[in-house]
Amino acid sequence: MKKQLLVDTACFLLILLFTYAGFSKLFAYALFVHDMQKQPLPGWLAGVLTIAVPLVEIGAAALLVAERTRKAGLFLSVVIMLAFTVYTALILSFFFGKIPCSCGGVIRSLTWGQHLWFNLFFLAVAGTGLVLKRKNNTTLLLQ
Repeated sequence: MKKQLLVDTACFLLILLFTYAGFSKLFAYALFVHDMQKQPLPGWLAGVLTIAVPLVEIGAAALLVAERTRKAGLFLSVVIMLAFTVYTALILSFFFGKIPCSCGGVIRSLTWGQHLWFNLFFLAVAGTGLVLKRKNNTTLLLQ
Protein backbone atom coordinates (compact mmCIF):
# COMPACT_ATOMS: atom_id res chain seq x y z
CA MET A 1 0.00 0.00 0.00
CA LYS A 2 2.75 2.45 0.94
CA LYS A 3 4.74 1.57 -2.20
CA GLN A 4 1.66 2.11 -4.36
CA LEU A 5 1.10 5.54 -2.80
CA LEU A 6 4.71 6.50 -3.58
CA VAL A 7 4.36 5.26 -7.18
CA ASP A 8 1.08 7.16 -7.56
CA THR A 9 2.66 10.33 -6.14
CA ALA A 10 5.68 10.01 -8.44
CA CYS A 11 3.39 9.54 -11.44
CA PHE A 12 1.24 12.50 -10.43
CA LEU A 13 4.27 14.79 -10.13
CA LEU A 14 5.67 13.61 -13.46
CA ILE A 15 2.29 14.01 -15.18
CA LEU A 16 2.14 17.60 -13.93
CA LEU A 17 5.70 18.29 -15.05
CA PHE A 18 5.48 16.77 -18.52
CA THR A 19 2.00 18.08 -19.29
CA TYR A 20 3.02 21.59 -18.28
CA ALA A 21 6.39 21.45 -20.04
CA GLY A 22 5.05 19.91 -23.25
CA PHE A 23 2.07 22.18 -23.66
CA SER A 24 3.96 25.34 -22.67
CA LYS A 25 6.42 24.60 -25.50
CA LEU A 26 3.55 24.09 -27.94
CA PHE A 27 1.68 27.23 -26.81
CA ALA A 28 4.84 29.32 -27.28
CA TYR A 29 6.06 27.28 -30.24
CA ALA A 30 7.76 30.14 -32.12
CA LEU A 31 9.85 30.99 -29.04
CA PHE A 32 10.67 27.30 -28.50
CA VAL A 33 11.80 26.92 -32.13
CA HIS A 34 13.89 30.12 -31.86
CA ASP A 35 15.61 28.85 -28.70
CA MET A 36 16.17 25.39 -30.15
CA GLN A 37 17.88 26.90 -33.18
CA LYS A 38 20.44 28.44 -30.80
CA GLN A 39 21.28 25.07 -29.24
CA PRO A 40 24.63 23.48 -30.14
CA LEU A 41 22.94 20.91 -32.37
CA PRO A 42 22.92 20.31 -36.10
CA GLY A 43 20.05 22.23 -37.71
CA TRP A 44 18.23 19.07 -38.80
CA LEU A 45 18.34 17.66 -35.25
CA ALA A 46 17.05 20.90 -33.74
CA GLY A 47 14.18 20.75 -36.23
CA VAL A 48 13.31 17.19 -35.25
CA LEU A 49 13.56 17.98 -31.53
CA THR A 50 11.21 20.98 -31.78
CA ILE A 51 8.49 18.51 -32.70
CA ALA A 52 9.68 15.46 -30.78
CA VAL A 53 10.40 16.95 -27.34
CA PRO A 54 6.92 18.35 -26.58
CA LEU A 55 5.24 15.26 -28.05
CA VAL A 56 7.44 12.88 -26.06
CA GLU A 57 6.80 14.87 -22.87
CA ILE A 58 3.04 14.76 -23.42
CA GLY A 59 3.29 11.10 -24.43
CA ALA A 60 5.15 10.26 -21.22
CA ALA A 61 2.42 12.00 -19.21
CA ALA A 62 -0.23 10.01 -21.07
CA LEU A 63 1.56 6.72 -20.38
CA LEU A 64 1.71 7.56 -16.68
CA VAL A 65 -2.07 7.97 -16.41
CA ALA A 66 -3.13 4.38 -17.07
CA GLU A 67 -2.00 1.64 -14.70
CA ARG A 68 -1.15 -0.80 -17.48
CA THR A 69 1.22 1.65 -19.24
CA ARG A 70 2.65 3.22 -16.10
CA LYS A 71 5.87 1.20 -16.07
CA ALA A 72 6.61 2.27 -19.64
CA GLY A 73 5.80 5.87 -18.68
CA LEU A 74 8.15 5.72 -15.70
CA PHE A 75 10.90 4.23 -17.86
CA LEU A 76 10.41 6.97 -20.48
CA SER A 77 10.41 9.58 -17.69
CA VAL A 78 13.78 8.31 -16.43
CA VAL A 79 15.20 8.48 -19.98
CA ILE A 80 13.86 12.01 -20.54
CA MET A 81 15.06 13.34 -17.19
CA LEU A 82 18.45 11.64 -17.56
CA ALA A 83 18.91 13.27 -20.98
CA PHE A 84 17.88 16.70 -19.65
CA THR A 85 20.15 16.29 -16.60
CA VAL A 86 23.20 15.26 -18.63
CA TYR A 87 22.61 18.15 -21.05
CA THR A 88 22.30 20.61 -18.15
CA ALA A 89 25.47 19.25 -16.53
CA LEU A 90 27.33 19.70 -19.82
CA ILE A 91 26.12 23.30 -20.04
CA LEU A 92 27.23 23.96 -16.46
CA SER A 93 30.66 22.51 -17.23
CA PHE A 94 30.96 25.01 -20.13
CA PHE A 95 31.11 22.18 -22.65
CA PHE A 96 28.92 24.21 -25.03
CA GLY A 97 29.52 27.77 -23.90
CA LYS A 98 26.56 30.07 -23.24
CA ILE A 99 23.30 28.37 -24.20
CA PRO A 100 19.78 29.81 -23.93
CA CYS A 101 17.18 27.79 -22.09
CA SER A 102 14.61 26.26 -24.40
CA CYS A 103 12.33 25.15 -21.58
CA GLY A 104 8.73 26.25 -21.53
CA GLY A 105 6.79 28.37 -19.08
CA VAL A 106 8.22 29.41 -15.72
CA ILE A 107 10.87 26.67 -15.87
CA ARG A 108 12.80 28.77 -18.38
CA SER A 109 13.39 31.40 -15.67
CA LEU A 110 15.56 29.02 -13.62
CA THR A 111 19.32 29.40 -13.63
CA TRP A 112 21.30 26.47 -15.03
CA GLY A 113 22.28 25.49 -11.49
CA GLN A 114 18.62 25.51 -10.47
CA HIS A 115 17.81 23.49 -13.61
CA LEU A 116 20.31 20.85 -12.55
CA TRP A 117 18.73 20.48 -9.09
CA PHE A 118 15.25 20.54 -10.59
CA ASN A 119 16.21 17.82 -13.08
CA LEU A 120 17.96 15.72 -10.43
CA PHE A 121 14.85 15.91 -8.24
CA PHE A 122 12.56 14.71 -11.04
CA LEU A 123 15.10 12.09 -12.13
CA ALA A 124 15.01 10.75 -8.56
CA VAL A 125 11.20 10.86 -8.56
CA ALA A 126 11.03 8.94 -11.84
CA GLY A 127 13.74 6.47 -10.81
CA THR A 128 12.11 5.79 -7.45
CA GLY A 129 8.73 5.30 -9.10
CA LEU A 130 10.20 2.89 -11.64
CA VAL A 131 12.07 0.84 -9.02
CA LEU A 132 9.00 0.60 -6.78
CA LYS A 133 6.74 -0.22 -9.74
CA ARG A 134 9.10 -2.97 -10.89
CA LYS A 135 9.18 -4.44 -7.37
CA ASN A 136 5.37 -4.48 -7.29
CA ASN A 137 5.08 -6.05 -10.74
CA THR A 138 7.90 -8.14 -12.18
CA THR A 139 6.18 -8.81 -15.50
CA LEU A 140 7.11 -7.25 -18.83
CA LEU A 141 7.63 -3.51 -19.18
CA LEU A 142 4.21 -2.74 -20.67
CA GLN A 143 2.17 -5.10 -18.50
